[in-house]
Amino acid sequence: MKIRVFIVCMMVMLVAVPASAQLDRIFKGLGIGQKGDLSDAKIGSGLKEALKIGTENAVGLTGKTDGYFLNEAIKILMPEKLRTLEKGLRVVGYGPQVDQFVLSMNRAAEQAARAAKQIFWNAIGEMTFEDVRKIWSGNETAATDYFKGKTTDRLTAAFRPVVDKAMNEVGVTRQYKELVGKYESIPFVKKETFDIDGYVVTKALDGLFHVVGEEERKIRTNPQARVTDLLKEVFKK
Repeated sequence: MKIRVFIVCMMVMLVAVPASAQLDRIFKGLGIGQKGDLSDAKIGSGLKEALKIGTENAVGLTGKTDGYFLNEAIKILMPEKLRTLEKGLRVVGYGPQVDQFVLSMNRAAEQAARAAKQIFWNAIGEMTFEDVRKIWSGNETAATDYFKGKTTDRLTAAFRPVVDKAMNEVGVTRQYKELVGKYESIPFVKKETFDIDGYVVTKALDGLFHVVGEEERKIRTNPQARVTDLLKEVFKK
């Protein structure tokens, strides 16, 4: 009897109201989709707050001394194309200079990362509600993936001068030229050309996005990482 009454009620609802409203009422009556009750404005505010917190944390983690160098996940190593150069230099006793060069690349990335926060925040401010809805309902790093895809070119263009300046300050370019000069002085080796500035820019951004992704994942999956009331409400399970 109860089942028949329930079916009749559903049929009345389907006739009396539009399709979208029908589904909303049915689902609410069954206790389904409560998370969808959040407004676009609240979801947008919560997601943007999460991204601001995540990027600020990421910049803090990568922009400090050893932020790249001691993080094995993002440490900048000798470029793959120059591994032959590295091996050759180590064989003839220039291992310490190679190690110093690797350290210097990471120091340049650490300095550059400190200037990235505002670039991230400006891009966050440009997100539409449609973007936010898709990201909010996406996977654990949906925001980071979207952010990377939409802003990499702009970030690279803005990041390059900062990295170049930092590399010059810590002597990366000079060290690179010295290492290449020593390598090319070894008999029977071929000359190597490589955009070391571009390499460090790319790796610095890759590392920064990696850490931003980790911070986003924490907020989505770890209640303790939701440090504001808004984050707790928007990302509750």
